[in-house]
Amino acid sequence: MTTVLYPGSFDPIHNGHIEIIEVASKLFDEVVVAAVRNPQKGEPLFTLEERQGLIAEATSHLDNVRITMFSSLVVDLAREVGADFIVRGLRVVSDFESELMMAQMNKRVSGIDTLFIPSGSSHAYLASKLIREIARYHGDISSMVPPAVAKLLEEKYPRGDGST
Repeated sequence: MTTVLYPGSFDPIHNGHIEIIEVASKLFDEVVVAAVRNPQKGEPLFTLEERQGLIAEATSHLDNVRITMFSSLVVDLAREVGADFIVRGLRVVSDFESELMMAQMNKRVSGIDTLFIPSGSSHAYLASKLIREIARYHGDISSMVPPAVAKLLEEKYPRGDGST
């Protein structure tokens, strides 16, 4: 049985993340999706518990996906969950530089290889940071995120004029 770990902040999870999870779930026996509190990304919009719930709802159609949270090194979590590989999504070429460096470091300290899954062109522009910004100003993000995420974003950024 091959298990992979897909770590990320998922603040919030969007359709590009879901695409990577779906591809990984077809390729591997088990996919462990792990939400992390990443201090390098500033204060998160959603709590770890909210993110875990949103990920669970967004991946409920996949029988071989397990969700967890962590606040340790990714490689330590990979060992803990018995991951054979770490999975990372790539949107654009610029992602590759930082992801490759991280993959090489993870390999050096743990021996665990990282596999890259490119996102489809229809999701390459998606980034949680940009989705939060659009939602903050009440733009339409409904085609970018699962319905539960869109609903929670509306609750986080209510309109000041009383309309929805």
